[in-house]
Amino acid sequence: MVIESLKTLFNRDLNKLKIEIESYENENAIWVIDKNISNSAGNLCLHLMGNINTYIGARLGNTGYIRNRPLEFLLKDIPRAELISKIENTISMVNEVFDSLTETDLEAIYPEIVFEKEMTTGFFLIHLATHLSYHLGQINYHRRLLDF
Repeated sequence: MVIESLKTLFNRDLNKLKIEIESYENENAIWVIDKNISNSAGNLCLHLMGNINTYIGARLGNTGYIRNRPLEFLLKDIPRAELISKIENTISMVNEVFDSLTETDLEAIYPEIVFEKEMTTGFFLIHLATHLSYHLGQINYHRRLLDF
């Protein structure tokens, strides 16, 4: 039950992320920063893809993904179509990994120390879902403020 709930939430929010990126009328605005908004929607999208592909894909799904976190914030002007492709590939990966998880896996200790102490896989997946939701809200706000 918890696995299906998490899978549903990740799918919901990753699909909302795709819609947000598609909804920019001016594709260049995806990369705009202004005043106190220090991260563009494009960089937040790359950050989310790196985060999810690392902690779900590589660590739980053994995908072999290798993260370069600094590039998530340094890269600019990646075409919208490429961002959409990254989101779609991440959705597929998330579904494959969640389909392979068991309730016992959720109770197991997550295979990496992330917050300076051990935690269960279930707890960390809940954290990742809220992290996705947090940045999704930032991207929505960015689009409504800076898409001109």
